[in-house]
Amino acid sequence: MASHQLLLFQLLLLLSSASHARDTISPGQPLRGNDTLVSPGAGSYVLGFFTPPGSNNTYVGLWYAKVPVRTVVWVANRADPVPGPVERNARATLSVSADCTLSVADANSTVVWSAPPAPGAGAGRCTARLLDSGNLVVSDASGHVAWQGFDHPTDTLIPGMRVGMDFGTGANMTLTAWTSPSDPSPGPVVAVMDTTGDPEVFIWNGAEKVWRSGPWDGLQFTGVPDTATYMGFNFSFVNSAKEVSYSFQVANSSIVSRLTLNSTGAAGGLLQRWTWVWAAGAWNMYWYAPKDQCDAVNQCGPNGVCDPNSLPVCECLRGFAPRSPEAWALRDNRGGCARATPLDCGNGTDGFALMAHAKVPDTTAAVVDYRAGLAECAQRCQRNCSCTAYANANLSGAPGHRGCVMWGGALEDLRVFPNFGQDLYVRLAAADLDAAPSKSEKKAHVIIAVAVSICALAAIIALVGFFWWRRKRTRARQSGAPSKWSGVLHSRTLTSEGTSHGADLDLPIYDLETIAEATQGFSADNKLGEGGYGPVYKGTLEDGQEIAVKTLSQASTQGPDEFKNEVMLIAKLQHRNLVRLIGCCICGQEKILIYEYMANKSLDFFLFGTHLTSVSIKVPCPPKNRY
Repeated sequence: MASHQLLLFQLLLLLSSASHARDTISPGQPLRGNDTLVSPGAGSYVLGFFTPPGSNNTYVGLWYAKVPVRTVVWVANRADPVPGPVERNARATLSVSADCTLSVADANSTVVWSAPPAPGAGAGRCTARLLDSGNLVVSDASGHVAWQGFDHPTDTLIPGMRVGMDFGTGANMTLTAWTSPSDPSPGPVVAVMDTTGDPEVFIWNGAEKVWRSGPWDGLQFTGVPDTATYMGFNFSFVNSAKEVSYSFQVANSSIVSRLTLNSTGAAGGLLQRWTWVWAAGAWNMYWYAPKDQCDAVNQCGPNGVCDPNSLPVCECLRGFAPRSPEAWALRDNRGGCARATPLDCGNGTDGFALMAHAKVPDTTAAVVDYRAGLAECAQRCQRNCSCTAYANANLSGAPGHRGCVMWGGALEDLRVFPNFGQDLYVRLAAADLDAAPSKSEKKAHVIIAVAVSICALAAIIALVGFFWWRRKRTRARQSGAPSKWSGVLHSRTLTSEGTSHGADLDLPIYDLETIAEATQGFSADNKLGEGGYGPVYKGTLEDGQEIAVKTLSQASTQGPDEFKNEVMLIAKLQHRNLVRLIGCCICGQEKILIYEYMANKSLDFFLFGTHLTSVSIKVPCPPKNRY
């Protein structure tokens, strides 16, 4: 009985604890090593102390409350851990002071990490609160934000968190990979927003550029074509005097998604987008970068174009040639390409060649004017002798006011996509404007030509189909019902078949499709018998007339001329006591006579009681699959 009472007490205590899960730290009420904060509302996130697998240190981290696999998305004291595993750090604390300083201390109250407040904060009582977005916010009594975790991302971007620069607070929001899976301290691999020129995100491994997102074109980063396929995501790019930042939101709260940076990529850095699959109970990675050979920064050197779908992957822009043909032949493309013909800006003879589906060149040193249209940009680039290329800056803007980007000097880190990217206009000398297009330009032309050809073919097929349908419908109305054996009764005579014996005889020639329709495809059920000439079938023409169809045996040695002469002779031997010949059919090896159908059978049937054996017939013209 006592054990049951103890169990009930523990259950009530657990329920009471769950119902009073806190989300706030106040002065004098720190978060201890064996306690957690739970975000309010949906309770999406938990903040507490943890020890990474394989580590012997304790950190304050943020992870998902409902994902069963603990996934840490933010770490406060990543460079300043509490020594020892979390099991031995129950007395470690995360606290906030009266002046809004957030700090982590060990069991001896020794501060190992602290975050000083922003200038001007600390008016009255300060608190640290975990929001439902996962943002840990320190604010004073007036609501002034003294510090927030979203201004200091670690290796993961979650909805609402930003990458970029906040010029108002001075926050440089950069993703920094963990040193290793067991060590969350900052490693050498970072993803940072470069705000010079036209802003774009770079992955750096130390002093080496690993990957470039391309600039934001008003819809997405030009180097991330996958963005167009995302469903349920809202992407935001802010480029103003106050901040330059990128962030995302998820429309459906049941979708758990994150963007992470780690140091395990082949090139030294890897950006990955993950989504939690509830049915599978696992994380699913559905995007990553760098993804292919052309994602490597400046793979083909200055003025070179990288195309992963070509061999070799590198080529020079139109009007350019390799600086070192020997190195280029050995696939060493680092030297890039140089102009084949010098520009002649002074005389105004230079022009621009269109390069479609491009990830535009590195925009770090480019000039951006969001007030100019593309036509104005072309004129300005034409007048500026140092301008080498231009493109639209904001495709989501109003036409004529989408702004433009202009490059000077060599074009760095240029690549193309099969069916994505921007139009880039490259400055060329007049002599090179008529030069043969590059492989990438040819590919774009081929794609356009194929698309036009497909559209033209579809139009022709539709037109032919329409006339066929109209012809079939007209004939169906005439016969009363449509039939798969529909054909056309030709008005040709034997004269039109090349014989000179039909000048005074108008004997219709039927096409094979009409006869096949009349006999239901020379069906065995319609077979009347078989004689020395060949099988005989009963049929019905479209006008209702019943006919007997005699097909010449394949073993016959008669040729077309002999057959026509015989038809002429039979046609002239018309008599009221003879079955009338009403037409014939010649198609390839098929030679067919069409007679009136005699319903009461022939005289030999009554005299001899002929037993007919059913045999099949092959129809070589048209092909059998038409019947």
